Amino acid sequence: MERKSMLIGAGAVLLVGAIAVVSDLTGGKVSNNGAAPTSELVGHHVKDFSLGGLNGGTIKAPWELGHSSVLVFFASYCVPCQGEMPKIAKYIRTHSPSPVEVLAVDAIDERESAQAMIRKDDATFPVAFDPNGVVTTGVFGFGQVPESVFVNSKGIVEKVYYGAIPKQQLALGIKMLKSTHA
Repeated sequence: MERKSMLIGAGAVLLVGAIAVVSDLTGGKVSNNGAAPTSELVGHHVKDFSLGGLNGGTIKAPWELGHSSVLVFFASYCVPCQGEMPKIAKYIRTHSPSPVEVLAVDAIDERESAQAMIRKDDATFPVAFDPNGVVTTGVFGFGQVPESVFVNSKGIVEKVYYGAIPKQQLALGIKMLKSTHA
């Protein structure tokens, strides 16, 4: 009986360890891979916001001005973000998302580190600076990055992609927003 209990205990420890590893590798979330809505945000209006730009100025929620948008939440210290951002930047430079606007939100980060990352990745789209997570955690409820949110021109969330977004999913999301653009 003791041996059986030890085996069950060892199995439980291994299972918890495997769950922890998978959780760490996926950032605590499993990507939706473009599947049906996986977020409470989908189908709901998102509050308008205004943040300082990473390089100055003020950046407002694009839907406040009637623009559909892709919001890419990132941080310079985030390893998946470091792999994602150059791919997004290249895709946006080589494919016109218009009339959809792409906006990055640097979440809970150091300005200089984020500026260096954006410069290195040659990101040409606007980047909002959210050093205290007012928009990232307060408006969108994200506890980690990267996350991508597709918002229509009326401020309704159409899709949320958890984790680093592959360019195919980015392209599909932009196409979806273009088709719903009023």
